Amino acid sequence: MTDPSSKASGVEDAPVVDAPVNANADLESGDEDLDKGAFDDKPKHIIAVVMIALSLAAFLAALDSTIVATALPAISEHFQSSSGYTWIGSAYLLASAASTPLWGKLADIFSRKPTLLFANVVFLVGSLVAGLANSIGMLIAARAVQGIGGAGLLTLVDIVICDMFSLRTRGAYLGMIGGVWALACALGPLIGGAFTQEASWRWCFYINLPLDGIAFFIVLFFLKIDSPRTPILAGFKAIDWLGTMTISGGTLMFLLGLQYGGVTHPWASAIVLCLIIFGLLLAGLFLLVEWKFAKYPLIPFSVFATRSNGASIMFAFIHGLVFIAEFYYLPLYFQIVKGAKPLLSGVYILPSALGTGLAAAATGGFIAGTGKYLPPIYFGAVMTTLGYGLLINFGVNTGWAKLVIFQLILGVGVGPNFQAPLVALQAGINPRDIATSTATFNFVRTLATSISVVLGQVVFQNQMEKKGPMLVQKLGPELARQLGGADAAANAGLIDALPAAQKLAAQTAFAKSLSSMWIMYCALSVLMIICAAFIGRKVLTREHQVQEVGLEAEKRNAAARKEEERVRKQAKLDKKAAKV
Repeated sequence: MTDPSSKASGVEDAPVVDAPVNANADLESGDEDLDKGAFDDKPKHIIAVVMIALSLAAFLAALDSTIVATALPAISEHFQSSSGYTWIGSAYLLASAASTPLWGKLADIFSRKPTLLFANVVFLVGSLVAGLANSIGMLIAARAVQGIGGAGLLTLVDIVICDMFSLRTRGAYLGMIGGVWALACALGPLIGGAFTQEASWRWCFYINLPLDGIAFFIVLFFLKIDSPRTPILAGFKAIDWLGTMTISGGTLMFLLGLQYGGVTHPWASAIVLCLIIFGLLLAGLFLLVEWKFAKYPLIPFSVFATRSNGASIMFAFIHGLVFIAEFYYLPLYFQIVKGAKPLLSGVYILPSALGTGLAAAATGGFIAGTGKYLPPIYFGAVMTTLGYGLLINFGVNTGWAKLVIFQLILGVGVGPNFQAPLVALQAGINPRDIATSTATFNFVRTLATSISVVLGQVVFQNQMEKKGPMLVQKLGPELARQLGGADAAANAGLIDALPAAQKLAAQTAFAKSLSSMWIMYCALSVLMIICAAFIGRKVLTREHQVQEVGLEAEKRNAAARKEEERVRKQAKLDKKAAKV
């Protein structure tokens, strides 16, 4: 197999199979360990049923990241708690980010199907308790449990698809999941608002019970993949608990620091600085643990063995930074600048969601049909850059034709890169690392989305502060204080009650501040184009190596990694000796 980065210098496309990365071995399609994916030859109706279940699970897990957005005021009023307001949404996202790396290793040790079923159970329990919650503390705790289960669902769905289909075929199904993910994020506020208005906010959580229950039983009875049994006690002993604690603790501390900064505490405050610094120190300790001490590492360093692999993961990080803005900040634009109600602002971003979902699904079909993943990666990066560049022009008087078309362009750019970089990553790794690399990919992107929201807020607030003198002149000192800096978005509802001239001045200030934020996201999108240049170009084949899972397989994989590391070190020594 050629080095995954070889095409950066113009070398011809090389076929890639799901087989161990070995620069000295030529893999032929007739090798006895190569075969089609477990589901490549299954009847179409069986594939359809299983994919419905996997799509449903992914949809619900993604939906829960945004469904409470429009229900938060009603929930806060019900429990008469303003302090717990933000934690209802944050608990899910924080728990999801912190637990993602562990799910990949659980899938390796306990095998895919049992781990996916367990993730379903965790998600269902969290949803049930959230729906029945009789206090704000109970609800926040239940949301954290939901987040852990949701991370498992999103990660295991990708991993299971990789087991079901060959590398080339799986592109279509991964693209489908990417489209479902984007659609769920966009529809979340709409569905949450509808439940809150027409029934009860509790249905934001109850809805998961029948739907994810259906997904659970379909997986239980129809998903036929190799699932060797691992004794629970032996499996738990094999988990890298030190790595789990350091990466989970570091992630939580870092993200909490970002969430507190500039909102509840100044950025220079001791609590914010300590959370961020110690979070980064724990992340560094995690890397040391994985490198030197972990017997079965959560994130094997072999995942980053080539330039192409590292570029694919970095691309996923940058994509996580940019894609979330369309779902998070476009509703803010429509509410503040265009005067839309929260529920209606969700309707107004549907062009963006539609473009994202369709592009993600189409990308999967393209990869499956051509065996190439780099064209959609480049296309998506360029179109995302163009899309955010066009959003810079969104102002008070922007017409609806531009609002719709520019959103579609952005969505078409964001969509392809939900899953195409994952296919690129899997093209250059050993099949034994599929689960851990997928979990790493999802973790990096989840972490990036959390960071991105804070970056956007910082840019927006700084721009509003710069417009303070103008706002004082137009609105007076008190209103200018309420609509400037850190309080800008929180007090945006005051704008509707202002006289026409003052309202226009405030909306103009908001629109220009948002434009500065779009400039930042446009610049970040350019980094995606640069990063794509370092991703190796491969033509994917439909050959597939069945990946063994379970504790015994994990032991063999650990021994193989050690041997490969020994060979690499010996090769370096031999190279040095030859130069002397």
